[in-house]
Amino acid sequence: MEMKPRMVGNVAVLAITGRLDANTVPPVQQWLEQATGAPGARVLVDLSETTFVDSTALATLVSALKRCQQGQGEFALCGLRRPVLMIFELTRLDKAFTIFVDADHALSVLNA
Repeated sequence: MEMKPRMVGNVAVLAITGRLDANTVPPVQQWLEQATGAPGARVLVDLSETTFVDSTALATLVSALKRCQQGQGEFALCGLRRPVLMIFELTRLDKAFTIFVDADHALSVLNA
């Protein structure tokens, strides 16, 4: 797993490459805790290069979503490949998250 954090306008973006699972999630969790901690935080997690997510990864993303919402911020996902999207659909988390097709579209909305 590889993380590529960056700022685009007012949005903290984290691109994740590879598997996001119990073994690889700790640095992602740490980054998300920092990024979602500030009031009004805008956070985008780019999963376009993510090949797999497990329940630990899902729980980490849900926690970040809740933290962001509590601070009146915005939290979104983008670029979910079919296998990853299917996991979100099976767990019905596709209804909880704002999911964009790609980072460009997500950033145009989040930076508006």
